[in-house]
Amino acid sequence: MIKINLLPARPRRRFAIALPTLPGLGLLFGVVYVVVIVAVVGYWVSLNNQGNLLTAEIVRLEAETARHKASIAEGTRFKKEKEDLERRVALIDLIARNQARPIYLMDALADTVPQDIWLTSVEEKEQVLKIAGSAFSTTAVADLMSNLKNSGKFRDVDLIVSKQDLAKTPRVVTFEVTCRFSI
Repeated sequence: MIKINLLPARPRRRFAIALPTLPGLGLLFGVVYVVVIVAVVGYWVSLNNQGNLLTAEIVRLEAETARHKASIAEGTRFKKEKEDLERRVALIDLIARNQARPIYLMDALADTVPQDIWLTSVEEKEQVLKIAGSAFSTTAVADLMSNLKNSGKFRDVDLIVSKQDLAKTPRVVTFEVTCRFSI
């Protein structure tokens, strides 16, 4: 036997996601478009306000800088004047020390020269003092050198030349001593 189904065929149902229809999709895109436009405009307004605030801050800082430039220039001028005055004071001190140096030198030499010595020249060149003279004996020259060393005012005492002329009747020793004098 043959069975014949006379009922109309039912379509099978599929599981499907309901996609929005064209009018609903247009509404969705319209809302998204408006939200994006509002966000962009809000961001632009925010950036514009920040720009205005930064411009106002720059103007304020430039005015403050201009106000402080006068103080900075005055401070620089005072610093230059101070350096100039310090240089002048140092120069005056140096001149005063160098003026008194020969007096101190002669005073120190007078205290250290023994009785049997005659100084013929005292010369100072580049901080080196050259003392030339004559004596009756080499012992007097040695006494002069030890007095110079022990005085504390002379250092680096060296005997350069010591000659005795045997032809002359009073046998005189001529000498030359170098040292450094410090006040």
